[in-house]
Amino acid sequence: MTHSSPSAADTEPKRPKALLPLDLVRGFLIGSAELVPGVSGGTIALVTGVYDQLIDSAAHVVSAAKTLVAGPDRVTGAIAELRRTDWFLVIPVLLGMATAVFTIAGVMESFVAGNPELSRGLFFGLVAASIAVPLRMLPARTTRQPALLGVLAFIAAAALAFWMTSLAGGADVENPPLITVFFVASIAICALVIPGVSGSFFLLAVGLYSTTLRAVDSRDFGYIGIFLLGAILGLAVFVNILRYFLHNHRWWTLTVMAGLMFGSLRALWPWQSSAEAGADGEEHGAGALLAPGDPVLGPILLAVLGAAVVVILIVVEAKFAASKAQSVGADSSAA
Repeated sequence: MTHSSPSAADTEPKRPKALLPLDLVRGFLIGSAELVPGVSGGTIALVTGVYDQLIDSAAHVVSAAKTLVAGPDRVTGAIAELRRTDWFLVIPVLLGMATAVFTIAGVMESFVAGNPELSRGLFFGLVAASIAVPLRMLPARTTRQPALLGVLAFIAAAALAFWMTSLAGGADVENPPLITVFFVASIAICALVIPGVSGSFFLLAVGLYSTTLRAVDSRDFGYIGIFLLGAILGLAVFVNILRYFLHNHRWWTLTVMAGLMFGSLRALWPWQSSAEAGADGEEHGAGALLAPGDPVLGPILLAVLGAAVVVILIVVEAKFAASKAQSVGADSSAA
C-alpha cells in the first residue's frame, strides 16, 4: 500500500504569511490563559478563531509520528501528514505560547494571588462572553439532535465543570516525584484543548499549580522537560479523539463545550471565601461562593471589560470570515 502524492491543497500554506504577527499574539493569549486557574486556553483559541485549525494540525502531527513508527511507508507517509499541517499557524502560536509561559508565569501568579477579586472579575467576564462562541459555531440541528437532549447535555457538562472546579483546593506538593509530574502533565494538557476545562485548575486540584509555575519561573529545566514529555503523550492520545468528535459529532461536541465553559464560571466568581493555603503560605483554588462584597465596583468593571474584549474579537472574526467567504465566492464565480 502506498500513499498518494499530496495534492496542492495539502502542500501549499493554508494561512497568509501576513497573519503571522496576529497568530503570535493569539498564541501569547492562549499561553497566558493557561496560566490562570479557571480559564482554558481552548476558550481563547475558540474566541480568536483558530480552534478547529489547531486541532486539525495537531492531529496531522500525531498521525505523522504514528506513521513514522508503525508505517506503512514510514518516511513518505509521515512527510505527507506533515505537509497537511498548517505550520504557518502552528509555529507562531507555539512561539507565542512559549513566550507567555516564560515571561509572565511569575507575574500572573502574583496578580491572581494578590488581587483575587479583580482577577476573577476580569476572567469571569471574558469566559462568560466566550460561551457565545461555540453556540455560534453550532451546525444546523437535525432530527438526530433533539433540542431537549441538547439542553440536558449542556446542563450535565456545566454541572461536571462546576463540580470539578470546586475540588481545586489541594495543598501544594513541594517536591513531587517526576513520574507523578509526567502523568499529571499528560492529563492536564487535555484541558488545554477543551474549552471550559482549565489545565491550571487540574494542577491546583493535585497540588502542582504553584510548583509548576515556580519551576518555569526559575528555569528548572529538569522538571519542565518531564512535564513537556507527559504533555506530548497526553496530546498524542487525546487530540485525535477530539478531532473525531468535532468532525463527526460537531453539534453535540460544541454543545458540551459550551456547557463546560458555563460550569467553569464557578471558579471565576469574584467573591469567594478563603481557599486552602498551600505550602507557600498563599491561598490557591476555589473557596465557597459568597454574595458580592467589598470590593464590588472593580470586579464588575473588569468583568464588563473582559466581556467587551471578547465581543470585539467575535465581531472582528465574523467580519474577517465574511470577507474571506465573499472573496472565495468571487474567485469561484470568476473561474
